[in-house]
Amino acid sequence: MTRLQIFCRLNGCFRNQSTYFAGVLLGACLLLTACQPAGSLTPLSEQARVLAFGDSLTFGYGVSREFSYPAVLSQRIQREVINAGISGEISADGLKRLSGLLKRWQPELVIICHGGNDVLRRMDGRQTEANLRAMIKLVRGSGAEVVLIAVPAFGLFPRAARYYSTIADDTDVPIEMDVLAELMADSGKKSDQVHLNQAGYRDMALAIERLLAAEGAI
Repeated sequence: MTRLQIFCRLNGCFRNQSTYFAGVLLGACLLLTACQPAGSLTPLSEQARVLAFGDSLTFGYGVSREFSYPAVLSQRIQREVINAGISGEISADGLKRLSGLLKRWQPELVIICHGGNDVLRRMDGRQTEANLRAMIKLVRGSGAEVVLIAVPAFGLFPRAARYYSTIADDTDVPIEMDVLAELMADSGKKSDQVHLNQAGYRDMALAIERLLAAEGAI
């Protein structure tokens, strides 16, 4: 008796070799599905408000308002995305105004893209990190979910400040780590040294859309 026949007799469920392999394939598929992590975000309702919170990169400095990343993202995900970006704002001032925005708009999801002006002004990164953590706490306290967009330290080879990944790991917040660093390194996607152009903001919106899809929000 072959091993296959012994297996089939012991299990009593596979009558021939083709059925056996079909069963193995099905089991493998189920196992892979079970091992895949579920998205960490709750699916957005059709009437959901999304609050895009940040500074000039959220505001869309350098382009018309309809080409800012919140406007493009709104069209892509078919939800209202509120542009709550203020050019030149540092994270400490952003933290002060966030609570009022949460009460006013009652968003289901908040996208935080803040800290760029702290970097430009060479402010203490520990304070920026503390402000970002406090923002996340406020958002969650309001009942909304949150994602984080890492802002790079501007230079010859831009890359995200380290504290963004630390915050994301510690708070279990979905994060887009790379898009802004990549865009800041591409002169064809920028309107000046620190701001994006129409193509750049579109790429930013697409990256956030991919993040939301991967995390189950859309």
